Amino acid sequence: MRQFLRDNGLSVALFSLFLICLVGQALTGWRADVEELRLHELPAIGFADYLTSGHFISAVFENWESEFLQMAAYVLLTIFLFQKGASESKKPDEVNSENEPPSAHRGDPDAPWPVHRGGLLLKLYSHSLSIALVTLFLASFWLHLTGSTRRMNEEAIMHHQPMNTAIETLGEPQFWYESFQNWQSEFLSIAVLLVLGIYLRERGSPESKPVAAPHEATGH
Repeated sequence: MRQFLRDNGLSVALFSLFLICLVGQALTGWRADVEELRLHELPAIGFADYLTSGHFISAVFENWESEFLQMAAYVLLTIFLFQKGASESKKPDEVNSENEPPSAHRGDPDAPWPVHRGGLLLKLYSHSLSIALVTLFLASFWLHLTGSTRRMNEEAIMHHQPMNTAIETLGEPQFWYESFQNWQSEFLSIAVLLVLGIYLRERGSPESKPVAAPHEATGH
């Protein structure tokens, strides 16, 4: 167990923080929703029921959607675009190992098995990261849409208004406001990290260049 935690400490810590924050969001969101129902003189719902409510589902996947969009866009943009001096960018004037054809390593015993197999499987594996991230974005977008539709219908019941369909929710400014407010912050954060990483350092972090590295040097 000690060896496992040492080798996987970063992912264990991040997933643990994620679960702690998700539970905190669920508990505080439930209390806020109960208070909202009380103000409308409606009966409170239990915690288990809240976890399937539009209020919770919409809020959770609204954020996941933006995170996966940011990661997918960043992975795809770094294939074609450069940022001189950034540790996350390929070098604009040199041959980069990321572009090396995987077929050249078919005889390498340590290469992943799709490299040995070749063909369509290798093509899919060569783009598996972006495929996974785009899939997660689309799934989160759909769940955000579903949750927002459910939330709007819950509010419609409280105010004796007509119910919405998912297609109608797509035409609601509120739904796109929720998306764009998260999307813009995600793209801003990654752009700020990219540019600050050219001039600033964090000793010991692989996300930073070595402290003595020149500003124009990349991490590759």
